[in-house]
Amino acid sequence: MTTRTPPSTAAGPAASPTAGPVASPAAARVAADLRAALSPLVRRLRQVKPDGELTFSQISALVRLDREGPATASELAAGEGIRPQSMCTIIGVLQERGLVARDPDPTDGRRIVVSLTTAGLDGLHGARAERSRRLGLAIDEELTPAEQRQLADAIPLLERITRRV
Repeated sequence: MTTRTPPSTAAGPAASPTAGPVASPAAARVAADLRAALSPLVRRLRQVKPDGELTFSQISALVRLDREGPATASELAAGEGIRPQSMCTIIGVLQERGLVARDPDPTDGRRIVVSLTTAGLDGLHGARAERSRRLGLAIDEELTPAEQRQLADAIPLLERITRRV
């Protein structure tokens, strides 16, 4: 069991009562630089929408269904941190496009579960492939082979810190 270190009163106005341990100044600078570099990248990848491509919210719902399996609209909404009514709208659009199916829960007929269709899985993979294609082209066009190797070497480090955050 890990115990949290109480926040220092000298931590300044940004500290919160549940902040826990504080990173070293060097690590804090790297963290800020990393966020500043990755946030625009993530935003740009989310904005990439060729004609007919799904919105980020729609893709996010499909990803959750792909990872976690069938779920109710309420479960999906809770997982996404949105209102159930908003999720119902998203599911309605996905169902109209044939990407999800709504069926009675086999264990509780009062509940409706949403699941991916084959077309939904294909759509999800297509969206991922397009984002990967664009990112790959940017890497080819912007980075030297040595820089590409540096970036590749950094991926395991990013994965490790992602698991820790």
